[in-house]
Amino acid sequence: MKQLSLGKALYVSAAKAGISEVSGRKYKRSGNLPSQSQSVHDWRTRKDPFAEVFSRLAGFLELEPGLQALTLFEFIQREYPGQFSDGQLRSMQRRVKFWRATEGVGKEVYFEQEHPPGHLGQSDFSHMTRLGVTICRQSFPHMVYHFVLTYSNWEFARTCFSESFESLSEGLQDALWTLGGVPFKHRTDCLTAAVKELGNREEFTDRYLALGRHYNMDLQHIQPQHPNENGDVEQSHNRLFERIDQALMLRGSRDFSSREEYEQFLTKHIDVANQARSERFRVEVCALRALPAQRLDSSRRIKVRVGPGSTVSILFNVYSVHSRLIGEHVDAEVSSEHIDIRLGKQVVERLPRLRGRGGHCIDYRHIIDWLVRKPGAFEEYVYRDCLFPSSHFRIAYDTLTASRPVEGKKDYLKLLKLAADEGQWRVERALQSLLAAQQVLHVDSVKQLVTFENAPATPTDVQINPINLSEYDTLLTSPFETRPTADAVFGSEVSHA
Repeated sequence: MKQLSLGKALYVSAAKAGISEVSGRKYKRSGNLPSQSQSVHDWRTRKDPFAEVFSRLAGFLELEPGLQALTLFEFIQREYPGQFSDGQLRSMQRRVKFWRATEGVGKEVYFEQEHPPGHLGQSDFSHMTRLGVTICRQSFPHMVYHFVLTYSNWEFARTCFSESFESLSEGLQDALWTLGGVPFKHRTDCLTAAVKELGNREEFTDRYLALGRHYNMDLQHIQPQHPNENGDVEQSHNRLFERIDQALMLRGSRDFSSREEYEQFLTKHIDVANQARSERFRVEVCALRALPAQRLDSSRRIKVRVGPGSTVSILFNVYSVHSRLIGEHVDAEVSSEHIDIRLGKQVVERLPRLRGRGGHCIDYRHIIDWLVRKPGAFEEYVYRDCLFPSSHFRIAYDTLTASRPVEGKKDYLKLLKLAADEGQWRVERALQSLLAAQQVLHVDSVKQLVTFENAPATPTDVQINPINLSEYDTLLTSPFETRPTADAVFGSEVSHA
């Protein structure tokens, strides 16, 4: 049209526009552009193959909206044999999709939220065992506490092993002190460590309220079964897992020499992700509240009494302590990963904290002195399985009791006593050596190997070559220059003096 308005011939104008002369003549006569000449395509080009059966299928979809197109297609293939071929499945899928978009139930609407800087931080726990991380070739099942600022998406994570209040408190405080400030609000899901059951007059637990007051944060929680209300941290879980998984693939190994090495690896890749958010983070950090003067102690203190079995019950789990504490009232200071047993102000035991309920942690060193004196109690001891610290000790027990059941049990208890006195690893290495050599296993043979290993090394003769004093003369002269004499430097009188 532009070329024609400039006086160009029709065939020249059509060639410049890249169309035929016939098409150019058509647009010249109509006076409409190609986009204005198109008509709306509202008719079918072929007959709907499901026209006769789809009303029946629509009834199924109204009753059960979750039905898949494949299920409906297989149904009509059974009901109408030979009428529908496998190649029509895609047509059925498009037909069902169109029905859902025009006549189906409405979908859930997600409303985009405004996040002012420094306004909200979100916390949650995420299971990371699927990563397949190992520590010294041993499986490392663990979780991470995850904290996210909703404006900048700055994140923090630390390893933990349960969704306890101690893990929540220590993780949140680590995040805030790393961040260097406090958001106005903090939101979690319905963690039992922080949120009380529905119907309770009080919304949050006393310890969680105390944590919020200490940091001057307004506390919030989402509705049950509505993780979208904690959407920032929920989405960050997925991104964190994928990022660490990809980093482990690139590393070429999922095994670490220690937990500290793995945690450094985790922190390194979180810091890299946070660098991409630095611009928004600088804005957000200026809007945060100031930190308090010091952290809040997250541990829980429980007063317990040591029972006659040299055990204490703490948070529905049983732990052993040294037998000399039987009958004493002690304080159990419970943190996220260990329990300190205090007698007065002194820590007398540090125990690993068990997860869940109904578990037990029995250390044979606490009770072996009395088991040796009462060997008959070993057979029916409730926590008997805890008295086999490794597979080599179990094999030794089976070997000792195979031919001498009664005396073998006594010998095994003597082995445990030896392990408590001389070191478990020494006794275990001696057992491994004797079992590998298929020698007769006896307490005396194990004790002999352990004693031989502990014996000091025999002194060896040391020969000292005579010293050649002339070698020191070479230190006084240089091969490159002649040092001045004392007479030349200080004069003859000083030299003689």
